[in-house]
Amino acid sequence: MDECTGLRERKKAATRLALHEAALRLAAEHGPDRVTVEAIADAVNVSRRTFSNYFSGKEEALFHGDTLRLRRLLELMAEQPVDRPAWTALTTAALAQADEDDDPAEPWLSRRRRLQGHPSLVAHQVGAYAAIERELAVEITRRLTGPDVPLRARVVAATFLAALRVAAQQWAEQPDLPLRDVLRAVLTHATPAA
Repeated sequence: MDECTGLRERKKAATRLALHEAALRLAAEHGPDRVTVEAIADAVNVSRRTFSNYFSGKEEALFHGDTLRLRRLLELMAEQPVDRPAWTALTTAALAQADEDDDPAEPWLSRRRRLQGHPSLVAHQVGAYAAIERELAVEITRRLTGPDVPLRARVVAATFLAALRVAAQQWAEQPDLPLRDVLRAVLTHATPAA
């Protein structure tokens, strides 16, 4: 029974990834405004209904990689020792993720770079970051002491995610620099006062 469940879950994950990659490829080729759910489904040879089982719309399909990356960032943050200062733990997690992303075979990075800041996608990107920001603030709360911990955690989470967005934009504008170096520089500039 477990083998069937495992196989089924792997097939679902493969279909979700194929839809995401098709959405990115089509958006990079034709622009996000010209991509339709039907075109994405056709590219993967599935029905519109099957697409809807995985994503609510093309924007969600386009940002699936971002969502996965943000979820992975949360995992890496949770793996940090609880006694490590919040910003240090966040920076360590982000740099570890950048090391994971250093795979030149990863086409997501180059395709995603072309969509950076596209006006029709900004609202969805902001929503995706807002959802993660709440979860990140909860993790940060475990690492803070003193007054106003929930508020301070929210500020640190928002600052960190803003720094990640700045780093991504900077890297998109200067792709010859390694992502890790850009990220380290931006996070150093954003380090909150003690």
